[in-house]
Amino acid sequence: MNKNPHSVSELRKMIATGDSKAIKGFCEAVHPAAVAEFLSALTGKEVWAVLRHADPQLRAEIFSYLDETLQVETVRTLERDELSLLLSDMSPDNRADLFKQLPESLRESVLPALAYAEREDIRRLSAYREGTAGAVMTSDYATLSPQLTASQAIEHLRKIAPDRETIYYTYVVDKDRRLIGFVSLKDLIVAPRQARVADIMHRKVISVHVDDDQEDAARTIQKYDLIAMPVTNGNDVLVGIITHDDAMDILSQEYTEDVEKLMAIGGSHETGVYLKTSSWDHFKNRAYWIVGLAALELLSGIIIHNFEATLRHMLILALYMPMLEDTGGNTGSQSATVVVRALALREISPKDVLKVLWKEFKIAILLALVLGILSWGKVIFLSQGTTIPAGYTLVKIGAAIAIALSLQVVTATLIGAILPLGAARMKWDPAVVASPALTTIVDITGLLIYFSMARLLLGM
Repeated sequence: MNKNPHSVSELRKMIATGDSKAIKGFCEAVHPAAVAEFLSALTGKEVWAVLRHADPQLRAEIFSYLDETLQVETVRTLERDELSLLLSDMSPDNRADLFKQLPESLRESVLPALAYAEREDIRRLSAYREGTAGAVMTSDYATLSPQLTASQAIEHLRKIAPDRETIYYTYVVDKDRRLIGFVSLKDLIVAPRQARVADIMHRKVISVHVDDDQEDAARTIQKYDLIAMPVTNGNDVLVGIITHDDAMDILSQEYTEDVEKLMAIGGSHETGVYLKTSSWDHFKNRAYWIVGLAALELLSGIIIHNFEATLRHMLILALYMPMLEDTGGNTGSQSATVVVRALALREISPKDVLKVLWKEFKIAILLALVLGILSWGKVIFLSQGTTIPAGYTLVKIGAAIAIALSLQVVTATLIGAILPLGAARMKWDPAVVASPALTTIVDITGLLIYFSMARLLLGM
């Protein structure tokens, strides 16, 4: 019976006693991803003390689920022969990703120990620029000749299937390996045995170029609900595929990056590294924008100082300043978020600025009407008994505050839309520009609107 540890300490006891049978049973008891999650609490040396007891293919699969930092820490503890065997068992894309993380000295040491085909595959996949489709593709795909019959094609796939990541989609290439079509496993099974692949293949192939952005490639897979998508070079030669699971990883990484950028957080924006990142690094990633925007907020203080006489004359205005700023920040953030998301999903582009602003303006007017009425009622009911200077009424003051808040809602919403669109037009990252700058700008404009309306409508 497999002994499955319930705590890291139990697993460490198994390692200390060298209980190979129990450790192997632990590796086989649950999904490789669950095993990797359990191992993430160990050191690199301890991880290998566990994985070396697993069968080679299972070992490589578990290892591929570990985060990159722990992978590198683990391989640093290995002998050259152990590392070369581990790399040989890994899938081509995971192998190339790990290889790029290794120190130069370790790369040069392990390459000669690999088979020639694996060496060349690593060099080729590692050569593509980070962030491109080529950098995340795998060379582990299946191809067919258009001249084969359905029966011959199935027999061919039966032989190569153990060494391929997926065979549900098989790509049809000519003698120069140019992509000319694809067939699914279902196509081959239901086709007559003697039917030619050329007659049953799909000629309209959705593919990406090796230099295309990885996020674009992932969203294409998501849009068309593909299991895998071929990657070609400039001559339409098939050089790899991006699988659905890799696309999900890319989108998860991009989502993490966008969320952190929206919150003015710098750094590498990797997933699953919160506890592994030092407090000092977290501080550096957050401090720059926060300090810069805090300095910019001094403008708000200058504005309040210039309207100090107005506040002294009518103290009630100070009571509703937080409401104005919070409402402006919330509506602006909503606008910025939906526009950034629409830009990321390619639903809109900077060319659509007038359409976007018109739509956001209509939304802002409706929000302004609702929030203006609510704020007027809030002033009337909550400020009963408040001392008001002679010559003014609570109704009139409430109306001035409500109008100022309504204008703030409209301007904040439009600013929230303009900032990411402007950033995209300047080829900057909309997420970086939109949220960090938004709150500060909305606070400044909100105070100007608030006090200007008080002076104008109340005759102060």
